[in-house]
Amino acid sequence: SGNAKVVRAGKLSLVVSGPRATFERVEPLLDHFGRGATYVGEGERARLVKIAHNVMLGVVTQTLAEITVLAEKGGVPRHAFLEFLNNSVMGSAFTRYKSPAFVNLDYKATFTPVLLRKDFDLGLEEARRLGVSVPVTALTAQLIQAAVATGRVDEDFAILLDLEAAASGLDLVPENVEVDDGLSGEPSGEEGA
Repeated sequence: SGNAKVVRAGKLSLVVSGPRATFERVEPLLDHFGRGATYVGEGERARLVKIAHNVMLGVVTQTLAEITVLAEKGGVPRHAFLEFLNNSVMGSAFTRYKSPAFVNLDYKATFTPVLLRKDFDLGLEEARRLGVSVPVTALTAQLIQAAVATGRVDEDFAILLDLEAAASGLDLVPENVEVDDGLSGEPSGEEGA
């Protein structure tokens, strides 16, 4: 899990499935790729874990978009709200990483809405197959489909912020504020995210 910037920061995480003996033999090598590898069992269980991970990626981004728009519509600058959130127990490496894009509306693609929609389709398929109720995932899948339908398919899925703002009657403008993305050790401005 992680794009090129995450890899450069040494924060890549790996999920592995298959024969346990093979994993144990190659684990020391895999540990050099980033934060380490997690073994999740036989067969294709790593595929399911990656799908579940990306579903959470979309749900968290949609939630982050909603609460950011709520705060901004109430008069709180996005950068201030996200700084508070990221410094609280609710912040995460991911919310910090997406903050420059949210603050400065820099949607240079790290993961497109089309790719995210594919993972939501796979996640919903697995949920049906396994008999798991996933109502929040199903709703978020519809919002991701709406993002795809806008035609903005070459931008980052962080455009969910724009869609939430538009649905709330809020016109967003870039704040042009340096924001720490949590990866580089340096703030990311207009060009980063």
